[in-house]
Amino acid sequence: MRIVPVACLSDNYAYLVIGDEGAAVVVDASEAAPVRGALRREGAHLAAIWSTHHHWDHVGGNEELAREFSVEVVGHASDRGRLPGLTRGVAGGDTVRAGSLEAKCLHIPGHTLGAVAYYFDAGSAGDGGAVFTGDTLFCAGCGRLFEGTPAQMHASLASLARLPGTTRVYCGHEYTENNLRFAATLEPSNAAVAGARARAASLRSRAEPTVGTTLDDERSSNPFLRVGSPEIRATLGVASDADDVTAFAAIRAAKDAFK
Repeated sequence: MRIVPVACLSDNYAYLVIGDEGAAVVVDASEAAPVRGALRREGAHLAAIWSTHHHWDHVGGNEELAREFSVEVVGHASDRGRLPGLTRGVAGGDTVRAGSLEAKCLHIPGHTLGAVAYYFDAGSAGDGGAVFTGDTLFCAGCGRLFEGTPAQMHASLASLARLPGTTRVYCGHEYTENNLRFAATLEPSNAAVAGARARAASLRSRAEPTVGTTLDDERSSNPFLRVGSPEIRATLGVASDADDVTAFAAIRAAKDAFK
């Protein structure tokens, strides 16, 4: 299995997930043309479209690609009627397959109520596994709460954080450098944040994507997975005995106001 990030729009990523026999799934078909070009370059044929949520910048190419390649479009069942081209609605715990590719669907509401992650375990993905998180879990960040509550988003992030630490995270946007700038303001003594910033800067200086960090990386540097950090709580004035959802909400509010 190979994973190919496909740059779309201004800072989005679609992903080709390519099986050994050349069948490919596109996760989050933001635009048709870049995905079509990537399929040609990689010598792959499209077998399915899997959408993480209904926002236009993740689904703009769904209908065009679905018509051209006659493939199904997968998304959460609750997004029927607002996710373009949806032909199969899934729920958390369902399995989706295309050719030799197989992933488990994880329902992760918060950014939107119908957000889905697609998880390939280490056996199917190799190299520790992979999870496609859309705009729920970013590298060093998380998405805004457009539809869900802080409690829902915290629970969704916690469920992702329980996946094996070697699992690689493929998210919907190239926001990593800004996310890490924010993380450094909350937890300036965290060496993992400094290391992640250096790595991200190096990659971006070569115009390479920062995606594909591991969950171990995220647990050490992503403030939204570190709601119990005494330093983060002190920075934001969150009581040491406050519950984790309260701490998460404070971090999210601070990020919303961060420039």
